[in-house]
Amino acid sequence: MLRPRQNKLIYNFFAWYINRIIKSDFKQFKFNKVEFDAGRSILLLANHFSWWDGFILFQLNRLCFGKKFHVMITEDNYRNVWFLKYLGGFSVNTKSRSMMETLEYAGKLLNDPQNLVLIFPQGKLYSNHVDDIDLQKGLMNLINMSSKKFQYFFAALFADYFEHRKPSVTCYLQEWEGAEFTSLQLIKSAYNKHYEASRQQQAVITV
Repeated sequence: MLRPRQNKLIYNFFAWYINRIIKSDFKQFKFNKVEFDAGRSILLLANHFSWWDGFILFQLNRLCFGKKFHVMITEDNYRNVWFLKYLGGFSVNTKSRSMMETLEYAGKLLNDPQNLVLIFPQGKLYSNHVDDIDLQKGLMNLINMSSKKFQYFFAALFADYFEHRKPSVTCYLQEWEGAEFTSLQLIKSAYNKHYEASRQQQAVITV
């Protein structure tokens, strides 16, 4: 696996740049405020429908959680989008034995209360209009390799244009208290309940 790299100058530049392009390319970015325990790390699970998702949730972390950001990305993205490694990107290759090393690394990150780890458990991009969010089984390996003292947060992202030239993006957040011996099916069921409730809330917006 390929790990994040540290460079404060590059990080600060791209934090500024991401803030700038979100403000310039979107009509607005909204999310609901949530309470969280600053003394615990965060596992953030989100649907994955666009190129923007990682940047939007990077911005969300800066505005809401203020944690040290980490995100699991493909090995191709790690190599081809050079700056992602300086924003907390670490690589996973699902066709390599190094996948277990990546999952163990992510689990260990969750043992540090300063960290937030973003996972797109679908494993690849899907439409923003799917009815069900599937979760890859590697998620449970990651969880089981941690001390399980972290907080779960679910994020459901939706974008709409309405009457504007630029889209508005909304992130619906929810904390979830997982049992110590939780299962992938339980997490999937809980996430999809949040996703469906968020989708219904998004669908009734009128302008």
